[in-house]
Amino acid sequence: MAAAAAVAALSAGSRAQEPIKIGEYASLTGKEAAFGQSSHKGTLLAVEEINARGGVLGRQVELITEDNQSKQGESATIVKKLISREKVVAILGEVASMRSLEAAPICQAYKVPMVSPSSTYPKVTEIGNYIFRVCFTDRFQGHVLAKVAKDTLKIRRVALLTSVSSAYSVGLAEYFKERFTADGGQIVIEQRYTEGSKDFDAQLTAIKAAGVEGIFVPGYYTEAALICRQARELGITVPLFGGDGWEAPELVDIGGAAVEGCYYTTHYSPQVDSPVVKAFVAKFQARFKGETPDAMAALGYDSAGVLVDAIHRAGSTEGAAIRAALAATSDFEGVTGLTAMDRERNASKAAFVIMVKDGRFTFVQSISPQRIAP
Repeated sequence: MAAAAAVAALSAGSRAQEPIKIGEYASLTGKEAAFGQSSHKGTLLAVEEINARGGVLGRQVELITEDNQSKQGESATIVKKLISREKVVAILGEVASMRSLEAAPICQAYKVPMVSPSSTYPKVTEIGNYIFRVCFTDRFQGHVLAKVAKDTLKIRRVALLTSVSSAYSVGLAEYFKERFTADGGQIVIEQRYTEGSKDFDAQLTAIKAAGVEGIFVPGYYTEAALICRQARELGITVPLFGGDGWEAPELVDIGGAAVEGCYYTTHYSPQVDSPVVKAFVAKFQARFKGETPDAMAALGYDSAGVLVDAIHRAGSTEGAAIRAALAATSDFEGVTGLTAMDRERNASKAAFVIMVKDGRFTFVQSISPQRIAP
């Protein structure tokens, strides 16, 4: 009996030293690779710092990252593998809403908590009570963009150019339209495209003929940059603006001078005068060869921080305990602000307005939820 007890104790001690496995699925290659790579760097930095401080619950954290290659269907396959084969206790991802929508039902079915860094489409967390996000939603972002159009750009007649194959784009367009028209603005013309399109001549020609004062493009950076270029080539001089899908260095790399003076909303700016932000930027630049972290990096960093904080407060790696602790998150201080989960497991945070100026992303202002009346 004594020998058996000793073996059992040794086995338990061995298990206690095993790392806590956290899965991450991201677009490290493919069309939206800039988003995934940036978010992954932020997540990796956070995990390295957590482990340097001793980990959590007396154990190191092992981050297991898989590349979905920006391909439809890959996220679901990856998450099944992370849960069933790798035995991860929670999942971080995805950056893009469409891929989060693929993976979330699997996490919900297995009762494995999932925390998205930046999927803003509201329906992501509606999938179930194990699905969380550390960013604002597109309802808020769309209303902020309506305020930007009205108060910053001073425009009242707007064209919408929406990607019909992107849940993010369609949703953001609807929320913008909802608030903009309620505030007296007019959507003069609506045009559509599909993800991966490269020629927008027909849509932009129709928009030019409509005599609008601005063009809202709720899409991702590649198409947004091409749209800006082709608009300027057609002699369209009105402002173009979009949401957080615009934020990537490729916006300027592809768009060049055509994106000068364009506006978009996002979740953070490295230019904010805050000790927390300054410390994060310095650590990120030291780790990644002088690279300045963007909003995706900041959200990736905060998503890992929020999850590990929940594991610490739960005192357990059981899915239900982690889920309950995540739901109770009320004052986690991160790079993107204080994270507090509401009843729908969404974070209520300020939006940051950015303008492209001299080829750089320049912080204009932040707009808090309190400034956006219901």
